[in-house]
Amino acid sequence: MSPRQNPPATDESGRPIVAELGRAETAQEIADRMAASRLAHRSNQTTLNLVIALGASLLVVFLIVIVVVRPDQGGAPKTVNWTAVAKDAQQSVSTTLAVPRLPSSWTANRAQIEDVVSASDGIANWQIGFLTPSTQYIGLVQGIDANPSWVATELSNKRPTGTASYGGDTWQVYDHRTAENPGNLAYALVTTIGKSTIVLAGTGSNAEFATLATEIAGQLHG
Repeated sequence: MSPRQNPPATDESGRPIVAELGRAETAQEIADRMAASRLAHRSNQTTLNLVIALGASLLVVFLIVIVVVRPDQGGAPKTVNWTAVAKDAQQSVSTTLAVPRLPSSWTANRAQIEDVVSASDGIANWQIGFLTPSTQYIGLVQGIDANPSWVATELSNKRPTGTASYGGDTWQVYDHRTAENPGNLAYALVTTIGKSTIVLAGTGSNAEFATLATEIAGQLHG
């Protein structure tokens, strides 16, 4: 049998005596103790809710990382065989598309054609995005039966700054490298060969632009 426990001590009014006080609690002390107990409970609940919310946020972040981040990130950039794409694209237009033959140090990250129906301005165009040997960018856009307004739109209404001769053709030069945040319109070359208006724009060096312009002119004249 377990030892018999003595009943708690009480005062003359029957109220339990608190050992720490040596007497029964007053009404105010009881109220203060209950208020402190409620406050501590609310504080614990708030802390628990914060921990739960933080855990849920971390779980969402973890899931986003798992879904969005791919193992091949940080690897070699996507490359496109612009010659192969051009072969298929050529079937949709009668004008010869610019398909420059360049050293292997040149790559492309996109190549596509927009016919008169899909083009927002109604002008069929052929596009290639080149990554140059110096890891810069030069975009080629070939407008078929284009007009000056089309060129102005392609170059965001920038003004020409001079001319240059490549491949036997005169090219309008748009050198805005010193402008604030010129982006992919830092430098551009424009010429018209037959029905094709060629716009080259990007961040490549003068030599890289010259290589591309000369190759395009030679191909389209050939």
